[in-house]
Amino acid sequence: MPANAFQIPPLAVRSRQRARWLAWHGSVLGLGLAAALFASPALAQAAAQTPANSRQVPTVQAGTPADTPLSERERATAALVHVGSKTCAMGRSVRIEADAQEPGFFHLSTERQRYRLRPVETSTGAIRLEDRAQGVVWLQLANKSILLNQRQGRRLLDDCANAVQQAVAAAMQRNPGPSLFDVAQRPSATN
Repeated sequence: MPANAFQIPPLAVRSRQRARWLAWHGSVLGLGLAAALFASPALAQAAAQTPANSRQVPTVQAGTPADTPLSERERATAALVHVGSKTCAMGRSVRIEADAQEPGFFHLSTERQRYRLRPVETSTGAIRLEDRAQGVVWLQLANKSILLNQRQGRRLLDDCANAVQQAVAAAMQRNPGPSLFDVAQRPSATN
């Protein structure tokens, strides 16, 4: 290989030639790094033992199984759930009802689906209900509720609120809290 093979072509060279040069040298560099990684016997052995078509997929179902009895904290969470009908964004609606056979569990119905939800402890203060079999989570905040599909990573319903949550949302709009920038720029009491 000539000594000047790894020099970047001058700017006067057309951009297409420059792009080809960068692509070729980038692939050579990538192959060199891959060869260095697999030169290690432990890495080569691990790569040889893993079939090419096997892939580890994380599961959504973690924590307490759905058929175990509720803990005291989960029962306390269940007591805070707003039951009844809620209107949601884009003209949709949802209904939450307490399960008559198993206190603490809930049934959530939309126009298309029905879920059986179990309360889950959180450290944030949000009320969280899960249907682990279907990968669905209901989050109840002070001003709105949200239905999420964890497996697909998207919101199924948003801005669902009953009269109490609508009143809290209106109060939050009239009296917004300080922004993070305002809090960060405020002088501390110790200065």
